[in-house]
Amino acid sequence: MPARRFLVLHGIENRRPPTHWQYWLTESLRAAGEQVVYPQLPDPDSPSLTLWLEILSAELEMLGQAERVVVCHSLSCALWLAHCEQPGDSRPADRVLLVAPPAREVLSELAPPFARALPSPEAARRASGTLALAASDNDPYNPLGALRTHAEPLGAPLRTESGAGHITPDDGYGPWPGVENWCRTGAWPEAGPESVKGAKERHEP
Repeated sequence: MPARRFLVLHGIENRRPPTHWQYWLTESLRAAGEQVVYPQLPDPDSPSLTLWLEILSAELEMLGQAERVVVCHSLSCALWLAHCEQPGDSRPADRVLLVAPPAREVLSELAPPFARALPSPEAARRASGTLALAASDNDPYNPLGALRTHAEPLGAPLRTESGAGHITPDDGYGPWPGVENWCRTGAWPEAGPESVKGAKERHEP
């Protein structure tokens, strides 16, 4: 039995392009011998919260009794937080990372069923084990910032990626060694990881 299994969940309009950091992360972890599930969620342009919650519960169940690590981006952060209030999951996750959670006001326009109030910190901890967040300081999908909208209300630590937008391929993510380090160890590197886009801008002549 593997020591742990990873579940990677994408956001709205995402069809798992190879340029996305979640695709890179999945391939990198698999190459190192890790068990990773990266499902294509249905109707990513017009997602159903009910259907996505059903699939999430089924995917979690299939992770079995190994350590369960969940990595969410964008809309799947709201999916996970909705899951935190659902009864019936036999086992919580051991670690969960929410990357670039959108603001509720933004979700009200893009995906209204997902625009829900946050769960209580206690409910989030029960479902998530160790909950952590990573977000940019200039995310157009969360103008107030994830510290104010998510990290503080949930009582969870926040990793800030400076100038990283919504943390997408257009923002340079791409390979993202920092998130791989978190997946492997539960911690971020002491030296802040930079986006590929930022690295190129600094090193190209």
